[in-house]
Amino acid sequence: MIHIAAPIIETEEIEAVQSVLTSGVLAQGPWVARLEEAFAAYCGTTYAVAVNSGTAAIHAALFAAGIGPGDEVITTPFSFIATINPILFVGAKPVLVDIDPETFNMDAARLEQAITPKTKAILPVHLYGQPCNMQQIGRLAKKHGLLVIEDACQAVAAEYEGRKVGNLGDIACFSLYATKNIMSGEGGVATTNNEAYAQAMKRFRQHGMTAPYEYAHIGLNYRMSDLHGSIAVAQLQKADRFTKQRQHNAQLLDKGLTGIKGLTLPYRASDRTHVFHQYTVRITGDFPMTRDELVVHLRDKAIIAGLYYPKPLHFYDHIAAGGYNPGDFPVAEQASRQVLSLPVHPKLNEADIRHITQTISSIKA
Repeated sequence: MIHIAAPIIETEEIEAVQSVLTSGVLAQGPWVARLEEAFAAYCGTTYAVAVNSGTAAIHAALFAAGIGPGDEVITTPFSFIATINPILFVGAKPVLVDIDPETFNMDAARLEQAITPKTKAILPVHLYGQPCNMQQIGRLAKKHGLLVIEDACQAVAAEYEGRKVGNLGDIACFSLYATKNIMSGEGGVATTNNEAYAQAMKRFRQHGMTAPYEYAHIGLNYRMSDLHGSIAVAQLQKADRFTKQRQHNAQLLDKGLTGIKGLTLPYRASDRTHVFHQYTVRITGDFPMTRDELVVHLRDKAIIAGLYYPKPLHFYDHIAAGGYNPGDFPVAEQASRQVLSLPVHPKLNEADIRHITQTISSIKA
């Protein structure tokens, strides 16, 4: 079976975990500190704060930025729900902007019309591993005095105009979940160049603690364990290798799938690098099968494809309660009916990719 994702666990990860178990320091300790130093250096930022998930990173970032009840945060309707839930948890309102049909990211051309006096931040999502139009987003943020919090959970190692994501806004948030381009099983990291934000996130991940049993504000248990930190350190050292393999696999998929009627291949913007957390195509009406029929056909051929995402976020009741209705974001809604992600991860070999492309190209009307 060719799976949609496959974590790479090698000698370095195993030895790192063994060293933690042998040390007896299992909670947040030296490996977490080492990860924070290395991750900040990799992204080109001054600070990195390790937490236990990408969701926690977004929550901590919003808290550190002072976002709360009465504030609005502009983001996308086409993402994993973890982008929006933390906005709701801090009591703010998510304001949605439709997506660009080529990149699937927030359409920066529609952004300014969503800004109101209540807007506090923009939360762009670098979906599938391709950065947003950060030049235009940054320009509008500066013009209106807004913060930019990157959701880079799917985009470690991606670059925009030569700068890595994680260093394109005020704070950035990464996921180290098991299926991500680098992983620790569960985990997350927030990066920033702002010391006050970094310190606030460090307090927030430990119940608001400033010293033993002294608390400055509300907080949660969002700590990363040293077990997870050790895996992440080993993975980060391989990020560039994993990225090159994903990009190579994407090129092979392109080669095998180009010219198929009804199949739209991933678009790459010229001013940024795509790290292919997902290789996402569109299945349009000209294809011999519907998107959902193709998913079943691929599974029958031992290929697991993914739907990211089958519904836009404003279709869920607790988000629709903010005043959203079907039809509000037609580009995102169309994408949810058409997108299909094919395996692209580094464990694939050329025979796997050939099987994927030949299975799809051999489908006849």
